[in-house]
Amino acid sequence: MGMDRRRFLQVSAGALGAAAVGPTLLGGERADALSGLAAQRTVLDALPGDSGIDHVVVLMMENRSYDSYLGWLSRDRGYRARGKSRYGWRFFTRGRQHQAYPDANGVLHHTRHFTINAAGIDPYRGCGHPDPGHGWNAGRAQRDRGFVAAGSGNDDFALSYYRASDLPVYRELAYRFTICDRWHASLLGPTYPNREYLLSGQSGGNKTNYLPVAEGGFQWDSIYDRLGRAGVSVADYAADLPPALLFGPRVLPYVRSIDAYYEDCATGNLPQVSYVDPAFNGGNRSDDHPHGDIRAGQRFVRDAFAAFARSPHWERGLFVLVYDEWGGFFDHLAPPHLADDRASTTDAEDFSQAGFRVPAILASPRVRPGFASHRLYDHTSVLRFLEWRFLGAPAHGPGTAGDTWFFTERDRRAENLGRTLLLDVSDPEIGFDLDVAVDPPSASCDAAASGLAGEQRSAPVLEPDSVHPFATPEALEYFADVGFTL
Repeated sequence: MGMDRRRFLQVSAGALGAAAVGPTLLGGERADALSGLAAQRTVLDALPGDSGIDHVVVLMMENRSYDSYLGWLSRDRGYRARGKSRYGWRFFTRGRQHQAYPDANGVLHHTRHFTINAAGIDPYRGCGHPDPGHGWNAGRAQRDRGFVAAGSGNDDFALSYYRASDLPVYRELAYRFTICDRWHASLLGPTYPNREYLLSGQSGGNKTNYLPVAEGGFQWDSIYDRLGRAGVSVADYAADLPPALLFGPRVLPYVRSIDAYYEDCATGNLPQVSYVDPAFNGGNRSDDHPHGDIRAGQRFVRDAFAAFARSPHWERGLFVLVYDEWGGFFDHLAPPHLADDRASTTDAEDFSQAGFRVPAILASPRVRPGFASHRLYDHTSVLRFLEWRFLGAPAHGPGTAGDTWFFTERDRRAENLGRTLLLDVSDPEIGFDLDVAVDPPSASCDAAASGLAGEQRSAPVLEPDSVHPFATPEALEYFADVGFTL
């Protein structure tokens, strides 16, 4: 069984004591009221067609936690000062990058700024360290005992964090648009199940990166099926391997290349709903999954957002940037439980257990600038918004008996992310140079290891590049079997 919330926070605070307590945790509605924002109308106060949102782009990256990637915002004096000026003195963000966690022997390990204090060859990739644990069991060990405890699957790489200067694209997006500091992975588990929740509100009971080979793809409905039947245009734009094809060959007509995304942005021909996938394959992948270089990820997000922001769709558009799961990296907030068809009182079988927080940014002319939303979201909050905007769902609540707009109890009862989009204020100005300067990525960890071969000097033992589950030989064979090849 998992520890309670108070015990989790005690463990995560470690030796840092009172200095790590942070602000009072407020629910979304209470936080808005105290900030003087509750009276502002959101898009959910209008009919879906009058919302001002006609095009939605969803970009899901890989395996990073909120504290590791965006925790610096809580200590950014300029960001906080602008927030207090705009939204009142209670403005805050829930980030805590300075933490300590006990290992199996009770020894405390402190978090560190990785590009300065990295123990490996390449701090932008994590070379020299294993890919942090982020499976079903490892996640529960991290929840119960901390991020370097027995069973966590982690070394100190999992306690690394980055600052604004390391993530220049996210710095600009966070300053200009709205971050979500209570967006949790849908499950305390790995990549495939979380992406399945994004696309269908469930993982079919799968806890692992299970490939539906025997089924020829998952047979339950996906958002592609629902939107397609409703006559709503939708596409998955893949830099290499499209996660949409976990739902089999019937989804192939919706799959396009990333080059087509850039062309469709430029010509104003994006579908109403677009999913954009980074590259998962090889040492120069752009998904942010270790051991990918985070600068490749920054470049990919920059280019994907810039294409949309320059498109004719921007003024009536929404760009959702989020991560599939926390990737084993530290986060100081205990993950919540959410409604789920497969909820269980047995922890090992409980699909109501959400994962740790992930970075999430909403970019649109209809978001508050430099704002932090404290509403509790998970990946099915995207589904809940799409269901309202395009599929006849009510703006709030679970609807009534006999409704068929939802997939499962998870998305039926999820918070609609439209709660964070404004109806009456629309500011299309970007406010920063879309061509944000990002240093080029380094050679892969495998290449770095090869470069050390034969050298006489002492060198650290290098972990090889981790292979993304979409890029294993088994996965590549599955993609080929359903009709897709690189």
